[in-house]
Amino acid sequence: MEKKIPLNDLHIQLGGKMVPFAGFSMPVRYSSDIEEHMTVRNGVGVFDVSHMGEFKVEGPNALDLIQRITSNDAAKLVDGQAQYTCLPNDQGGIVDDLIVYRIKENDYFIVVNAGNIEKDWNWFVKHNTKGATLKNLSDEFCLFAVQGPKATGVLQKLTKVDLSKVSYYHFVVGEFAGIQQVMMSNTGYTGAGGFEIYVNKKDALPVWNAIFEAGQSENIKPIGLGARDTLRLEMGFCLYGNDIDDTTSPLEAGLGWITKFTKEFTNSANLKKQKEEGVSRKLVGFKMIDRGIPRHDYLIKDAAGNSIGKVTSGTQSPVLNIGIGLGYVTPELARVGSEIFIDVRGRSLKAVVVKLPFI
Repeated sequence: MEKKIPLNDLHIQLGGKMVPFAGFSMPVRYSSDIEEHMTVRNGVGVFDVSHMGEFKVEGPNALDLIQRITSNDAAKLVDGQAQYTCLPNDQGGIVDDLIVYRIKENDYFIVVNAGNIEKDWNWFVKHNTKGATLKNLSDEFCLFAVQGPKATGVLQKLTKVDLSKVSYYHFVVGEFAGIQQVMMSNTGYTGAGGFEIYVNKKDALPVWNAIFEAGQSENIKPIGLGARDTLRLEMGFCLYGNDIDDTTSPLEAGLGWITKFTKEFTNSANLKKQKEEGVSRKLVGFKMIDRGIPRHDYLIKDAAGNSIGKVTSGTQSPVLNIGIGLGYVTPELARVGSEIFIDVRGRSLKAVVVKLPFI
């Protein structure tokens, strides 16, 4: 039985089509994926992503734990700053990708993928050998991603905090919609701009309603997971379970920029060796030249018809109106401009490797 997010009944009232996702019942769409996608690209939309997991890591050994298990360098964070990172496993793959927020010294807030809450929690606990204080707050928080070019203007009506001064991957904790201690984070999974609002679940409904009231003049709409996927894919953002997983290294996945060898972390010696020797496959973005929509697990082939990898994510881009995808290919064919072929139901369709993001 899937877990229900706190505002489950509201989404059903709003016409949300509920589907199982990562152990939760979640709204996949309210109207149509394309309409919702364009609402976020051009205006403002709200995702209820309260299924995501939240942990607190506190105490004098908090940073030490984070540094030992994440690939990025969290020592560089200042108060009010966030960092995209991953948890490498011992076998060369990734436990999860996540965001680390530094509230203040010895006080960190961690946001993890919904499908990995238990796995990640166990990973933190297992490696917590120096007694950092760990709290799993996943059932206490709701998370609303208010995204799009008009998002910040809408949210500004609800807080005295000057949101225009909160830069990308930074956040503030303050009063929002009359509620104290709300975390307003300039992050998101759409590339369209906007904020993610973390609020205690008891305050979720009034905050949701306040956001929609403030956004009424901008034709604000609720957005489902369908559009969330096409929006993130247009930006080339990885989705755990598709583009990265327990078997993909951060270097293969193009996440070298969050893998810092200035410190030791889980499996860092092997990953450093992989960096020096070179990877055997690389995650690339590609656009379809022939008409067709690439889908997860379709085979990728070279011009001679040899199988060189698989599509990890694919869709029809609503903005470009062509098929786009991500997939692993051999290093020789990972260069921008390389011609590859996608096996779409037995037909070999031409595609080209492009630089990310797609738009």
